[in-house]
Amino acid sequence: MPEPLLEDPTLATTPELEMDRDVSFALMLALERLSPLERAAFILHDVFELDFAEVATALERSEAACRQLASRARAGLRAERPRFTPSAEDRERLVQAFVEASRSGNTQQLQALLSESAVLHSDGGGRKPAALNPILGRERIGRFFAGLVRKGKTGPPRWTRRTTINGLPGCISVEADGTLQTTAFEIEGGRIVAIYTVRNPDKLRHLLPLLEAEGVG
Repeated sequence: MPEPLLEDPTLATTPELEMDRDVSFALMLALERLSPLERAAFILHDVFELDFAEVATALERSEAACRQLASRARAGLRAERPRFTPSAEDRERLVQAFVEASRSGNTQQLQALLSESAVLHSDGGGRKPAALNPILGRERIGRFFAGLVRKGKTGPPRWTRRTTINGLPGCISVEADGTLQTTAFEIEGGRIVAIYTVRNPDKLRHLLPLLEAEGVG
């Protein structure tokens, strides 16, 4: 997953981070669902602004084929866009309810917040505990968090803060064991359809100034 970028004026930014603000979790995952050639044609032409003659040379395909690849990629990305923008009240309600339910092990309450086909993505970078593969479906997600509670792997955090992460509502927290993590939520139709949790220290270094400013040790 991309680095979780918070909309916080206290955090210093670099040109690279400013560029990455447009790379949402949802867009990154939508790009992953394209075929390799569709993704390459789209990125080379629409992002790096190469003309189709150059794209054709790079991909060893005809210009017509590259135009078709890019067109299919755009269609696929449009289909992945959220069709509804939740209100601020809905975002806050769902985020707060999810945080409470996931940490308490209330499986029924948690599943009621999720769409049937919800998906949980987590990134520990091999350095922090995280699910190795996406967890699909609200029942499996509910069982996953219930298992964490049962094993004593989750509970009240040392510190937490609501924020916007890569354009999505979410929160940053320091867990009871000192692990820094961010969690972002994609919401459609009054339900959470995707959860993006990053615990990978390599992708969270840029958030350390925020913790220092907040006096979080």
